[in-house]
Amino acid sequence: MNGSTIEKTTPPVKVLTIAGSDSGGAAGLQADLKTFTLLGVYGMSVVTAVTAQNSLAVTAVHPLPPAFVAAQLDAVLSDYGAAAVKTGFIGREELVEIIADRLAAYATPNRLVDPVLVNHRGESMFGPAVTEAYRRHLLPLADLLTPNRREAELLLNRPVTTLSEAAEAARRLADQGAKAVLIKSLRVGDELVDLLFDGRTDHYFRAAHIETANTHGSGDMLTAAVTAYRAQDIPLAAAVQQAHALTQRAIAAAVTWRLGAGHGPVAIASQSGKW
Repeated sequence: MNGSTIEKTTPPVKVLTIAGSDSGGAAGLQADLKTFTLLGVYGMSVVTAVTAQNSLAVTAVHPLPPAFVAAQLDAVLSDYGAAAVKTGFIGREELVEIIADRLAAYATPNRLVDPVLVNHRGESMFGPAVTEAYRRHLLPLADLLTPNRREAELLLNRPVTTLSEAAEAARRLADQGAKAVLIKSLRVGDELVDLLFDGRTDHYFRAAHIETANTHGSGDMLTAAVTAYRAQDIPLAAAVQQAHALTQRAIAAAVTWRLGAGHGPVAIASQSGKW
């Protein structure tokens, strides 16, 4: 080996994402795995659906059979286990139920539930049965629930447009079983605010709104970063603060990118691997 040696290293912390595949690489499990790698954890994935999409549109979605999603979960969790798990795109009532069943059966810690229920235009993507499945099966398992404003509205059947409404929504979602709730990207004047209710206290994370079309995957990056930090035993409020700051840097770094003709990705890492 030309006199070179390979140093022994500490095994990485293992983190699992349960999400859909984005063929454009901007969001979904691709964004999660990139973020995990950036933050030094070992990323694993369970695929719920395969999509054909780019910066302009999602042209096709192929949900995977429930039994195959269950097989992936069993394969990963029975052997590797996970120090933290996040859910992303699920999209089908029966998949929500199976995922909840397996997460409970394996007693996975640090469960982050990102209820992907609307598209980037704020439009509902599924029928009410999927929303109800989240309420019944995943909210009670969530150590952290991370809806955006529109997703919180769907889960609660009430408007969430102001900070006071968001704070009330977070408490109502906690009453439905989530241990903590992070309402993401609430527009307040010239700011974007992430509001965390940790079960006792509200925490506000503010950033200047950046005018750009390149925000695809920003929510996935935020939640993947929180998951990675929690897997490394960083306290919840600090984990959200660090993830919030990381995501804002990623949005700012991609402002001038033109990777496609439409809704482009954030800069999960620069070409050098750092900003």
